[in-house]
Parts: sequence; C-alpha cells; structure tokens
Amino acid sequence: MNPGGVIGQRQADTITKAPTGDCVNGPPGISGDDASVIAGSLADPELFGELYHRYAAGIHRYAARRLSDAAAEDITADTFLTAFRARAKYDLSRSNALPWLYGIAANLIGRHRRDEVRALRAMARTGTDAVSHAWTDRSDSRIAAQAVQARLAAALAGLSEGDRHVLLLVAWADLEYQEVAEALSIPLGTVRSRLNRARKKVRLALGGADPTLVHDFWPAGAHG
Repeated sequence: MNPGGVIGQRQADTITKAPTGDCVNGPPGISGDDASVIAGSLADPELFGELYHRYAAGIHRYAARRLSDAAAEDITADTFLTAFRARAKYDLSRSNALPWLYGIAANLIGRHRRDEVRALRAMARTGTDAVSHAWTDRSDSRIAAQAVQARLAAALAGLSEGDRHVLLLVAWADLEYQEVAEALSIPLGTVRSRLNRARKKVRLALGGADPTLVHDFWPAGAHG
C-alpha cells in the first residue's frame, strides 16, 4: 500500500479541509486507548484517523505559536502523515501517543528554526506582530502586554533549540516531564537540566515570573 496515495495530497491535509476517505482524517468515535487505535490501524488504516481527531487541534495550536498559522497547517499535516507511515514501529506499551506526536511535530518545527528565531527577534524589537489581533481594547494594557511579549520573545530567541523545545513542550503543550523525555527521546534528567536552564534565562527576562506559564504572556498564533 502506498501511504501517500491513501492519505492524499499533503497540501489538502489540514485541520479544516481533509480529503474524503483519508486515513489520517478518518471518522472519529473509536473507543480504546491510543495504542489500541494504532494497533488496529495496522490492519485497518482508516482507524488511524481517530488519533487525528483526538490530537490535531492541539498540535496545530502548538505549531501556530511556534511558527505561524500558515506553517502550522503543514506541520500538522506532516506530523500525522509521518506518524501514519511510522505506526508499525510505535511502542504499543505506551497507551498515550501524544508525546510521540509532539516529538514528531517538534522535529518538523526544528527544520524551521531559522524562521522561528527570526520571527522571535522581530517580535523582540516591536513587542507585537503586525498581523496578530490585539490582546485587549485597553491601550494601556495592550502596551504593557506588548512589552512583556517583547522580553519573552528575546529570551526565547536566545535559548538553544533543545532548551526551547523542552520549555515550550511544558509551557504550551502541557506535557509532563516524562512525556517530554519520550517526545524528544532524551533522558528525564536531561529534560530537567534543560528546563532549569531555560527557566533561569526566561525568568530573568520576565522579571521573576514563572516561564512555564508563558502562555499567559503569549497569544496563540502570535506569529501569523
């Protein structure tokens, strides 16, 4: 079977428009944990669509925050296409596939690291994005929010790619430390050390605020 032919064209694979009969975007409503769904999809590929319905929206939101709404559509589609093609290698002892999916997404986002850093540095200079909506109608609150956003963007741009992945998987994807370790295929101790290092740098930029709560300072889709 040709997975690409079953799933359809990548550009059509978005969270809003999916080709009819697509294995990635198949009908929702299947019971069982993620591992059961993946195991069943080996014989019935359309079952894999249940993972898309469970997790695509979250993956898209995460990618939009990291890159842009436009890029998030491709990242989301490619995440599930990659997962579909690799499903036979999935460790079925892990009932929750979300860390696996975020790991794939993080790897794809990493291919755009120059674009991400460039956008963060631009936001650090301006405190806002030209195409993003205002956070509030009150001008004083909006200015204060932009100032915080600028400091946060500068701090995130200054992190290494590995530290940024760990911090944002905790802060924006709400993964537990062990789930981050699974997502990035790194030891739990490495997750802790990277997170502590990133926290120190970002906490300084935010005037002591907890950097794992950066979603409080950063609107979804802020890059586009």
